[in-house]
Amino acid sequence: MAGQEANSQSTFVDRTDAGRRLALQLSGYLRSNAVVYAIPSGGIPVAIEVAATLKSPLDIIIVRKIPIPYEPEAGYGAAT
Repeated sequence: MAGQEANSQSTFVDRTDAGRRLALQLSGYLRSNAVVYAIPSGGIPVAIEVAATLKSPLDIIIVRKIPIPYEPEAGYGAAT
């Protein structure tokens, strides 16, 4: 049982923590001409941390799911 509980916990404390950890993995791009793009709403807190750490510009991409007819929660693509 204890092993199952440990596996069910999130890898990250929150999205900000995820962004900080991702930024460490991307540190090779520090001071390059990289641009960080975020997808609302969950990706923005992650991207803010990455952009700040890499000293890169941040932009937001607005996307809309293309739903599968009669399955509103499912999608087969996205459009920007």
